[in-house]
Amino acid sequence: MNQTLTRRAFILAAAAAGLAAPVSDVSAEEVQGVTLSGPVPFSFDSLVATAREMALKPYAPTPVRHADLLEKIDFDAYQQITFKPEDALFKGMRFPVRLFHLGRYFKSPVRIAIVEGGQSRDVLYSPDLFTFGPKATSIAAKLPDDLGFAGFRVHQGDTNNDWLAFLGAAYFRSAGELNQYGISARGLSIDTTASKPEEFPRFTEFYLEEKTDALVITALLDSQSATGAFRFTCSRPKAVIMDVEARIFTRRDIEQLGFAPLTSMFWFTETNQRQARDWRPQVHDSEGLAIWTGAGERIWRPLNNPPQVMTNSFIDNNPRGFGLVQRDRDFRNYEDDGVFYDRRPTLWVEPKGAWGEGQVQLVEIPTEDEIHDNIVAFWTPRAAVKAGQSFSLDYRLHWVDAEPYLSSGIGRVVATRRGNGGNPAVRDKASGYVKYVIDFEGGDLASRESTKNQAIPQITASRGRVVNPFAIRVAGTDKWRIMFDLDAEGAAPVDLRAFLRSKDGTALSETWLFQHFPQQQSW
Repeated sequence: MNQTLTRRAFILAAAAAGLAAPVSDVSAEEVQGVTLSGPVPFSFDSLVATAREMALKPYAPTPVRHADLLEKIDFDAYQQITFKPEDALFKGMRFPVRLFHLGRYFKSPVRIAIVEGGQSRDVLYSPDLFTFGPKATSIAAKLPDDLGFAGFRVHQGDTNNDWLAFLGAAYFRSAGELNQYGISARGLSIDTTASKPEEFPRFTEFYLEEKTDALVITALLDSQSATGAFRFTCSRPKAVIMDVEARIFTRRDIEQLGFAPLTSMFWFTETNQRQARDWRPQVHDSEGLAIWTGAGERIWRPLNNPPQVMTNSFIDNNPRGFGLVQRDRDFRNYEDDGVFYDRRPTLWVEPKGAWGEGQVQLVEIPTEDEIHDNIVAFWTPRAAVKAGQSFSLDYRLHWVDAEPYLSSGIGRVVATRRGNGGNPAVRDKASGYVKYVIDFEGGDLASRESTKNQAIPQITASRGRVVNPFAIRVAGTDKWRIMFDLDAEGAAPVDLRAFLRSKDGTALSETWLFQHFPQQQSW
């Protein structure tokens, strides 16, 4: 995998690698401050048919127009270009929409249309829809009327509070239940960790329809290897819920096809804080991957900042859900009142129907700061993906505080820590052991006293030795703690697995998985 492809700047620039938006030639009219083309028939089924037909033809991106002019709209100038609130689409309704301008990092326009009564009308670009700050004023006078838009964001009523945005390639984000942007989702990922360069599919057309309690976003996706039609039904009762219908068609064989991909950032937690030279206790958009398997097992895999790119696969059949999760909501564990990592949303994927055999794949990429999106998770089918195939997947995205459908019967991992092995009261650090401490909370654990066999630790390591394992209730709390030392020689990673069980073998906690890197234990 080309690591440069994971940088946020590149993700933004990737938006410039697709089709230019077509413009309807039907007579236009002005509606609520924006100019719309004349109506043409539209439905989700018709867009699915378009995607299917496109997949039968070679990929033919349209060259970017006015590239030299857009190159002048750098980051500083772009921040000063703002869509006028009075011209918002669906103004006065529950979810008004404001549009993003094109610029250096978003050079390819997307079609944006309004749907009403089975008819769609394109929104036509005009510089008059935007205000331009001092660094962008000189550019504004040169902007042509056929420039187009880069994407859009959705607001809560007639306020400046936006909660959903589609901008760049096939990426979209929501501020979620706690009103703070963080993790991103994608329509599709292609060859993220394959032997060839990663491919970034792109949404090229959007059709927006306001419902009583939802905004329906229908999108056309295109890339060298696949096409697709997506329908997102977006609501916000409290959390942000997006019901997704995805219809995918492949142009050619694909080495690694990722459905419902999630992209996040992880730098450090209390587990690997010594890797970071930063004053804050923790920095991450997500701290772990949670999986609810088809067999009902609950898995918690804390994220890593590994020494090299790592891909881990979690094989499953008809998964019930997976997501990149932010569990720690204590501001004191981040101490950042600028970007509020304690409020970053958890993003949970809930499959609808049978997804069959496949695997959740987790990609972790080394990073030395917080500006890189270095974490990717997605579902990939077990069978090889060939040209001419089609896929129909439905799922729900939950942008929430905590992952949904938590089990009331088992405890969750609330902290993972590590340090020198051995007895802290004895100078035996030369043993080379590493101590792991895992805290669990919830389920039936609070009712269990810290006596023998009330909660039995089950710990395994893929290599090396687990030394002095035990479990104990943390004094004065409802938490239980597993502690053990790991004796692992050599440089190869060690896969660890641990959970609490009762005397009869019943699981009392979710399963904790972790990947230990011996070269990172020098402290």
